[in-house]
Amino acid sequence: MTQYTRRAATCLIGAAVATFTLMPTTASALDNASAKKLVDALVGEINRVIASGKSEQAMYSDFKRIFAKYGDTSYIAAYAMGNDGRRASNAQKKKFSAEFQTYISRKYGSRFREFIGGRLEVKSVRPVKSWFEVQTTAFLRGESPFTVTFLVSDRTGRDKFFNMFIEGINLLLTERTEIGAMIDKRGGSIDKMIADLRNAK
Repeated sequence: MTQYTRRAATCLIGAAVATFTLMPTTASALDNASAKKLVDALVGEINRVIASGKSEQAMYSDFKRIFAKYGDTSYIAAYAMGNDGRRASNAQKKKFSAEFQTYISRKYGSRFREFIGGRLEVKSVRPVKSWFEVQTTAFLRGESPFTVTFLVSDRTGRDKFFNMFIEGINLLLTERTEIGAMIDKRGGSIDKMIADLRNAK
C-alpha cells in the first residue's frame, strides 16, 4: 500500500473518529433554528462579498474573516494535520493553524468567487447526532443549481460550522489528505509543509 493510499484510508477512519470527538459533554443548546440562523448569517455575508465587485485579494481577506467568524477553524486545522499533529510541537501547531486559515480562505474563497452573479440560499436543516446539517443551494449564472452543505456544532460553546461539502466534496477529508500528502512530499517535514502552505491553493 502506498503512502498516499495509507493517508486516504486514515482519512476515512478519521471521519468516524471525528464523530465522537464532536460529541458534547453537556446537553446541547443547538437546535434547528439556531443552526439555520448561523448559516443564514454566513450565507448572507458570502453573498455580499461575491456581489461586492471587490478585487480578488480583497475578497480573500473578507472570506478569511468570514471563516474565522463562523467556522470552527481550530478544529478544522487540527483535523487537517491528522496523525502528524501528535508529533508536532505546540509552536508548530500554532503556526500551522494560522497559515491554514489563510490557505483555506484562499482555496475555498476562490470557489465562492465562482458564484459571482449568483447566490446561496438556505433550503433545509436536519439534526444528525450531536450536530445539524444545513443544506443550501448555489445558483450560478449559466449553470444548474447544486448543493453546498454545512455541518454545524456548538461543541466550542458557540455555534460554528466544522465541515462543508461543495457538490459532495468533503472539506475535512479533502484537506487531511492534501496536507498529509504535502508532508509526505517534503520528507515528513512539518516545518517545510507550513512554509509551503503560504503559496498553496
